[in-house]
Amino acid sequence: MHSPLNFIWFMLLGVLLTGYGVLDGFDLGVGILHLFARGDDERRVFLNSIGPIWDGNEVWLVTFAGALFASFPTVYAAAYSGFYLLFMVALFGLIFRAVSIEFRSKQTHQIWRTFWDVCFFLSSVTVTFLFGVVVGNLFLGVPLDSNQEFVGKLSLLFRPYAVLVGLFAIAAAAMHGSIFLYLKTEGALQEKIHKWIWTSFGIFLVFYMFTTVVTLVTIPRAVANLEHWPFLWSIVVLNILAIANIPRALHLNRPGYAFLSSVATLSALAALLGVALFPNMLYSNLDPANSLTIYNAASSEKTLGIMFVIALLGMPFVISYTAVVYWVFRGKVQLGKFSY
Repeated sequence: MHSPLNFIWFMLLGVLLTGYGVLDGFDLGVGILHLFARGDDERRVFLNSIGPIWDGNEVWLVTFAGALFASFPTVYAAAYSGFYLLFMVALFGLIFRAVSIEFRSKQTHQIWRTFWDVCFFLSSVTVTFLFGVVVGNLFLGVPLDSNQEFVGKLSLLFRPYAVLVGLFAIAAAAMHGSIFLYLKTEGALQEKIHKWIWTSFGIFLVFYMFTTVVTLVTIPRAVANLEHWPFLWSIVVLNILAIANIPRALHLNRPGYAFLSSVATLSALAALLGVALFPNMLYSNLDPANSLTIYNAASSEKTLGIMFVIALLGMPFVISYTAVVYWVFRGKVQLGKFSY
């Protein structure tokens, strides 16, 4: 008989991953849109919209990695072995994003600021794309041998479907970031961003529909759990309604409502990833018997129990910290003496 703690930790990891996707998603989106801003003041507004909160958003990613290591160490080992180079490039991208934000305004020279603007843009695009590629490979499955070790090559990770999901991730982040920027700006810049929202939403919608069709055609097992547990179709319905509500909210001039719909969209997509994978965490496309599941890759029940208590004590602090930071730095961006 399987312990319910295995499923609970699978859900907790999903919550942490969703939190990171939603919160750092608009950070990355702002970076993707950064070079479309014109003039130093506009780009400083972009940076200051996320300046006080970007580092707190990445706490969710760090927490996810630590929780994965503690609860499913075999998955952690296999994933970091197989995706090692991708994760290292993504890590450098995250570092360059941080350095770009902090260094850009240290000098007023145009070449200096342009250099860091380009670094901020490229690192944001790269990180988003690589995370999307990883998700695409989770859908496709990875080559795990009988010892549940990764035996593939780097080129295998960039299969067409994985690249498609990477591009879809960029489109989703750009849409999410543009709506966030609309909430944080005013005047002529806000009007400009309003046009970007419609453009980015259109691109996102095209990628969403195309990626969905390709997924259903090439990976039929992705909907197996929906057929087994029909109530999970409610997530699909939520996803569709959330996407449809974004243009509706924009038409009604309710950008906050549109942002909440964007949050719901990303959350539903993360939930559908979990539904497609369950009970697998790493599906073996060499032999399904080699797959790492929430049952054969978990830590001992005692370890899961202890970690669950720690999570119950720690999660409220993470959530409270996030809520307080967002409350303190609410409102429109105002450039001042100590701004980025």
